[in-house]
Parts: sequence; C-alpha cells; structure tokens
Amino acid sequence: MKKLFIVAAIALFSLNVSATEKPIKPNESLRAEIVQLIGSETPFIMDDAEYAVEVLFTVNSKSEIIVLYSNASNKEMENFIKSKLNYKKVDFQVKKEGELFLLPMKFQKS
Repeated sequence: MKKLFIVAAIALFSLNVSATEKPIKPNESLRAEIVQLIGSETPFIMDDAEYAVEVLFTVNSKSEIIVLYSNASNKEMENFIKSKLNYKKVDFQVKKEGELFLLPMKFQKS
C-alpha cells in the first residue's frame, strides 16, 4: 500500500511538472497555416490602428488546433480567433503530447 502511495505521488508530481512547461513559438509552416486560417478580414470593430494578441494553443493527436488562451482586448476578438482556429486541422504532427505553442499576432485596421 505504501508503494502504491509513493507511485501515485510521483505520477502526480510529474503531471504538474509537464503542465508548467514553457510554450514555444510554432515553426514557420504551422504559423503560415494559422495566418491562412485567420484570413485578412476582421469582423470586429477596431478602435485602435493595430492590436497585438498572443494566442496560446496546442495541437492534438488529430492535428487539430486547440486554443487554450488569448489575451485579446475584447470578447469579439477572442471569439473571432477561437472560431477561426479551434478544432481546425493543420498539416502538423505533434512531437510530444500536450506541447504548448505561443503565437504573437497583429491585427491592423484596413
């Protein structure tokens, strides 16, 4: 019983360590696919000339993007990003399950 508790504690600790990994920038081909998915049209109203947004995401085993977080300044922009990216297939195979990516993006008023 004591060994089972130790094994469970080690497993729990290793899960916490892997969940705190620092996100990496996506490679150029994945970034290009995301830019294509987002497109050039922005259906939300932009008060400023430019918005900078960071999007934290992962790619699941089915090669689908899963948006985990965005620091978008308004709800419309966040919903737009999620609707364009969430569960969209990309030509990218994950190297490690749960790998996190951080993509800085800029939206410009046209």
